[in-house]
Amino acid sequence: MKNNKTQKSGERSRRAFIQESTLAGMGLLFGPSVLSAVDNRSTITHNKEKMEKNMNTRKLGKLEVSEIGAGCMSISANYGAPAARNEGIKTIRAAYGNGVTFFDTAEVYGPYTNEQLVGEALAPFRDKVTIATKFGFDIGGKQIALNSKPEHIRKVVEESLKRLRTDRIDLLYQHRVDPNVPIEDVAGAVKDLINEGKVLHFGLSEASAKTIREAHLVQPVTAIQSEYSFMERSVEKNGVLAVCEELGIGFVPWGPLGMGYLTGKLNAQTPFDDKLDLRATFERFSSENLAANMPIVNLLNRFASGKNATASQIALAWLMAQKPFIVPIPGTRNITHFKENSGALNVQLTTADLQELETEYAKLEVYGGRMNAMQMTFCE
Repeated sequence: MKNNKTQKSGERSRRAFIQESTLAGMGLLFGPSVLSAVDNRSTITHNKEKMEKNMNTRKLGKLEVSEIGAGCMSISANYGAPAARNEGIKTIRAAYGNGVTFFDTAEVYGPYTNEQLVGEALAPFRDKVTIATKFGFDIGGKQIALNSKPEHIRKVVEESLKRLRTDRIDLLYQHRVDPNVPIEDVAGAVKDLINEGKVLHFGLSEASAKTIREAHLVQPVTAIQSEYSFMERSVEKNGVLAVCEELGIGFVPWGPLGMGYLTGKLNAQTPFDDKLDLRATFERFSSENLAANMPIVNLLNRFASGKNATASQIALAWLMAQKPFIVPIPGTRNITHFKENSGALNVQLTTADLQELETEYAKLEVYGGRMNAMQMTFCE
């Protein structure tokens, strides 16, 4: 990460909002980015054969999934008012119809409503998709609290199975590391669930390299999920990406398009509802930093113009070019944007292209922290 500029006094009100957040706000905070949408079932049918033909697979450990996945969180919360239920179902089924087989959710998204939506949407083709969900929080109180006690993990899994309308969870992440529960105990609890067939694979989210190693000794870790994008590169420097490569663990970036910023569709005048949009509390989404970070988007746009591509496509293609075990989970509710994101699969970046991007990026600075202070306390 490059040095962040200190926020001005206007950010103090944002921090005050954070401290007053209730569980509803909690559902806004810990997820990957958004998913794609389509307007009608005929589009799903028309595009299915074409996209399945183009959508290759990648390995997360031993788990094989579509090379681009779908984060479902924002359909139910986070980036504005939740979508209508029928639109949410069409969104998820559209992604499947276009070749996506890897879907990400969590009990805390909503809370609960996103798992219910994912379960209903994927029920007709459950055996053809991979569903990832997460545990790690106490839900029900006014304060955000971590809870990865083994008995709590089991309770969450039983409830998630019902909401997801399934008999197994393909990939179960610890949403955030609980400092009060040894990671060996967490891994052991998941290992028991794997032995029972209720869970197939184990993952960690926003965990340190040290924690990953310790968990992996008890139960092999299949995937790590952390924020990673062209402008957010902490995992390159804190050892997380390196330990994944060393141990054969897959990596799933959330926020692969900078939570929408790298699409080039946001600017200093973009409004964010502080009750419905988590980005309202993030330093990078202050009007000052939205303007200050624009050279990063401009770089992607300049490069895209020579590739007959868009900034989003270059950002995703760059991310996938970093390691063969990286599976990003971008998306949008807009079918045009979905097609745009999928188009990243057709962008070929040469070694020279990647070097040019790095050389130009090195001249720039990233302004603002990736999440707010309270949320960062949950990340190792």
